[in-house]
Amino acid sequence: MPLLDHFHPPLVNQRDWHSIHNAWATEIAADLNTRLPPEYVAEPNVQFHIEIDIAVRDDPAWDGQSGPAASPWQPAAATMTLPFVLETDVAEVRVYRTIAGRELVAAIELASPANKERPETIAALTTKCAGYLRGGAGVLIVDVVSNKFANFHDELMTALNEETDPWAAELYAVAYRAGGSSGHGTLDVWREELAVGAALPEMPLWLRGGPFVPVPLELTYMATCQRFRIANPPRATP
Repeated sequence: MPLLDHFHPPLVNQRDWHSIHNAWATEIAADLNTRLPPEYVAEPNVQFHIEIDIAVRDDPAWDGQSGPAASPWQPAAATMTLPFVLETDVAEVRVYRTIAGRELVAAIELASPANKERPETIAALTTKCAGYLRGGAGVLIVDVVSNKFANFHDELMTALNEETDPWAAELYAVAYRAGGSSGHGTLDVWREELAVGAALPEMPLWLRGGPFVPVPLELTYMATCQRFRIANPPRATP
């Protein structure tokens, strides 16, 4: 099953990419759970267009002086007001070690158009991945978004203060192992450039303090497309 373009016609008008990302993350997590040792578990975490809102009910019977919400104290004006980007689109798979609680050991990030919308949203995803790596967790970034360009690998190298040559790939999958084979002091990277119409590669997902597990992107993507009855690249409607 070749990689399809889910962000341009004709497919963008026939299938919702949100649903594809959601199902793909679930499919990857389900496949990982057949491969991981018993003390590990993979869970999808997918959230699109998160909005934090507090609704206050207008109740004319309440006089503002009674009930648990009533208080004569009010905070002063904020000391500082700064620009801040909330994390919006999230399509990821997290792997936990469950021997003693839930220890995050790896994460797979499926990039979305919103992640690539502005420098601030690009930085938000990059900062999250950098935090995972600094904590020793393995990271795999998969970017199949064809209608916006941002190279998260280059951004991540900058965030980690790593000097590398710029990588011009528009679609890609990149796996990272923090600590390297020696267990400390290095960062191992596996880069694969992707292309619409080409097969997807199998990538390694490195578990913190443990082995790696293969992530068959082609197999899970094919299963996702089959569930959505996308057997072949759709033809444009006359």
